[in-house]
Amino acid sequence: MRLTTLALFSCFLLAAGQEDHTRWSDYGGAADSAQYSALKQINRSNVKNLKIAWSYSTGDNNKYSFNPLIANGRLYVLARNNSIVALDAVTGKEVWVHEVVPHTKLVTNRGINYWESKDGKDRRLLFASDNFLQAIDARTGEAILSFGTHGRVDLREGFGRDPQTLTLVQSTTPGRVFEDLLILGSATNQGYGSAPGDIRAFDVRTGKLAWTFHTIPHPGEFGYETWPANAWKTGGGANSWSELTLDVRRGIVYIPTASPKYNFYGVDRKGMNLFGDCLLALDARTGKRLWHFQMVHHDIWDYDNPTAPQLLTVRHNGKDMDIVAQVGKEGFIWVFDRVTGEPLWPIEERTVPHSDMPGEETWPTQPFPLKPPPFARQKFTVDDLNSFMSPEERAQVRDKMESARNEGMFTPPGVRNTVQMPGNNGGANWGGAAVDPANGTLYVASKDLPAMLKLERHDQSEPVRYYSGFGFMITSSGFSPITPPWASLTAYNLNEGTIKWKIPLGDVPSLAAKGFSNTGVHFLKGGPVVTAGGLIFTATRDRKVRAFDEETGKLLWETELEAGSEGVPAIYEAGGREYLVVCAAAQSDIDPSSKNKIHGAYVAFALNAEPGTK
Repeated sequence: MRLTTLALFSCFLLAAGQEDHTRWSDYGGAADSAQYSALKQINRSNVKNLKIAWSYSTGDNNKYSFNPLIANGRLYVLARNNSIVALDAVTGKEVWVHEVVPHTKLVTNRGINYWESKDGKDRRLLFASDNFLQAIDARTGEAILSFGTHGRVDLREGFGRDPQTLTLVQSTTPGRVFEDLLILGSATNQGYGSAPGDIRAFDVRTGKLAWTFHTIPHPGEFGYETWPANAWKTGGGANSWSELTLDVRRGIVYIPTASPKYNFYGVDRKGMNLFGDCLLALDARTGKRLWHFQMVHHDIWDYDNPTAPQLLTVRHNGKDMDIVAQVGKEGFIWVFDRVTGEPLWPIEERTVPHSDMPGEETWPTQPFPLKPPPFARQKFTVDDLNSFMSPEERAQVRDKMESARNEGMFTPPGVRNTVQMPGNNGGANWGGAAVDPANGTLYVASKDLPAMLKLERHDQSEPVRYYSGFGFMITSSGFSPITPPWASLTAYNLNEGTIKWKIPLGDVPSLAAKGFSNTGVHFLKGGPVVTAGGLIFTATRDRKVRAFDEETGKLLWETELEAGSEGVPAIYEAGGREYLVVCAAAQSDIDPSSKNKIHGAYVAFALNAEPGTK
């Protein structure tokens, strides 16, 4: 029997110890964060026949951005006041509910982790809630009390600081399971005095700390001199709140880090500030640094690395090369040799504007990759104002922009208004990248959302501290003043470092009703999923699920949901049928004037399915 190209490729991956992408038992589909499924029962020719197979109400009107996990015929979701719920993967019927502690303020609401022992007798779900790491039995939903102390590990411990002073450590994004370790990043908070962003690994059976990587280096560690002396005792951030990625065969974990804190003012952290805004490659078993690259030096723009690093094999200079690609808020894609960290294409250090804030020492240059081309707009001037504003408001915005400092990307914030484009929310953000490992193609879902920053001193305390809001530029209509599209989906050929195609992603319902289509959904969150059936699925805030042809970007199918979606869809197979499931629990209407709130739901689609049937 002749094997197809995809089958041969899948056999190669399995032999190499990589993911086969036929399951969805990890956040984003697999430990490599590909947001890709090798299933192809649903394909270009039949996607138009998708129907709702089942739906499960979240039981509340909370906003969820959850990527479901599927293992051993169970589908695990977050619903019912942040409880973990197990559903039958074929029917969507509830199997059990693990209720979290009442009045929980924070959970890993984008996804959780699944671990299974080699003999299959021990199956666990691992998640964080209010800064406590927990483990429950995946079969019953019961807490595993032998994990940590009475079933919990306090994530605030181990930083050399009073845990009670650390208000936020856990991330709303799950970590990655490697062998018997759970590798975690953290969120920290956005202000002064936040926790350092140490990367840590915990034993999945006991909850004991296995290793720590200090993102604010301690004395004697690489990068210590890039901060003020003893910054590790007081500095914060340089954390990884986004998705981690594993090269399982090599035992390497790739970690995208965020800005040091405070976000927009760095007088108290002079220097380059390693390992903020880096792509880190660590030994997954020990936490040892293998290599790193810093995308932003001394970040005062909140230009985190927000998406999962993507692993591909590409054809470069006539040779097959294993690469890792990092998508950023600033609109760049950074591509490196996966093992050595060498860039595939040149990266230039370019002079950027200096700060006019007393005491602020901006880094004189920032890196700019020459290829691939950026996916987001990187400047915003009065020539880019949209036509949805009234003449009066348009004149007001124009006047404000003309009096602001606006010298392009990396214009430092100051006491006068400063235009930031891309804004500090991206560009790309969490869940925003996916790949097709069969052909070296990367897909980016991104937004164009400018911001205007302005530093102000709130009190006269010492040391001097300045603050700025995130400054998203929103007009009275509720939309950005920049001309659409506000969201895009871009396909890259990373064999060549070129753009294959780019399309607006989504619409704004109220504008579409007036004939203004292809505006892109406003304030995009979440991202795409790619399949071996030649499809890209997206579920967006405009209450639409869409399927695009991955080769051309042509829309092949769309349907409307009861509520918007802000997460990443999941693809799985159960009972011989392929399912697409989306979390429709963002909000009922993305127009700012709407106050409607309805119960969200997880909605599963299959070919020619009838609700409630197998």
